[in-house]
Amino acid sequence: MLKIRVAIVGIGNCASSLIQGLEFYHHNGNRNLGGLMHPSIGGYGCDNIEVVAAFDIDRRKVGLPVEQAIFAKPNCTTVFQKLIRTSGLTVSMGPVLDGVASHMLDYPDDEAFRPADEEPVDVAGVLAETRAEVLVCYLPVGSEQAVRHYAEACLEAGVAMVNCVPVFIASDPEWAQRFAEAGVPIVGDDIKSQVGATIVHRMLTRLFGDRGVHLDRTYQLNTGGNTDFLNMLAHERLKSKKISKTESVQSQLDERLESRNIHIGPSDYVAWQNDNKVCFIRMEGRGFGDVPMELELRLSVEDSPNSAGVVIDAIRCAKLGLERGLAGPIEEVSAYYMKSPPVQLRDSIARERTEDFIHGIVDQSAQILSSEAPAAGE
Repeated sequence: MLKIRVAIVGIGNCASSLIQGLEFYHHNGNRNLGGLMHPSIGGYGCDNIEVVAAFDIDRRKVGLPVEQAIFAKPNCTTVFQKLIRTSGLTVSMGPVLDGVASHMLDYPDDEAFRPADEEPVDVAGVLAETRAEVLVCYLPVGSEQAVRHYAEACLEAGVAMVNCVPVFIASDPEWAQRFAEAGVPIVGDDIKSQVGATIVHRMLTRLFGDRGVHLDRTYQLNTGGNTDFLNMLAHERLKSKKISKTESVQSQLDERLESRNIHIGPSDYVAWQNDNKVCFIRMEGRGFGDVPMELELRLSVEDSPNSAGVVIDAIRCAKLGLERGLAGPIEEVSAYYMKSPPVQLRDSIARERTEDFIHGIVDQSAQILSSEAPAAGE
């Protein structure tokens, strides 16, 4: 059976959901269980994805078999697949760099976070040794140096990258050019969940515009109890996340809102919510006759499984990019699966273009929208 050899950076809740999901769909075969946007992409199903390398810095995970590390503290996501096949793979020690916020050392648990007392491995060397093909980056928000370190390792080892976090690599012209010159494809940046706060907010924003309602102001407030929300209590680490989420919604508007009229971003950490995220969206606009209207929505989702179904697609698309000799950002795929892609598209158009990509169809006439919107980070 053909395999997609995957390396994972950051064995937190998202990695736990992804690995549980690979096992879940393996055990359940071809039953129509739902949860996958594409049961097969390019002939690759979930069963074709094999994790061959894993990196973390937490002493509770480094050195452990991956099938144990995904359930170690402080992971708190839903366990939907308890039995994981033994792979013989252990979690390697990665470089610490800025991969942990200082306040995480005082994590409110019975055992605070501490880096493992081991020397970091040569990441590029491990990728080469394990013959990894795609690296999935799940590092914490704000880990600018650490994400770039792994991006460098991908360039050195010739490994495709799926950047699930809001550190701008695929959407940064210099990094995009470096991946292109190295002949390495990348899908990024900052994963959209299947039915998460950002995709719902984007669709509602587009609905207002398509139905002739002028949007005056909007907010999105999110709370959660996983380490991602705890990590973002450090406001200097939150900056890139707010940019990513805000620009993702702004890109769907025909006219950008003034900054005072749009507020989008993680709002607070609520420990007992664990991996559950609660999102509140409010939109105020004016319809026919300039008559005001308001929309309020509450969305409750398990954060990590909600993103894993998208990552499984992104991995397989990155593999297709390798097979087809593509280099640099895969723009249509990034636009569909990521919040901060190199080029923002309407989601309906991004979906059509991603379907064309999957089936090997090249459509030069595809309409690109929001091309004049500022790139992430500008």
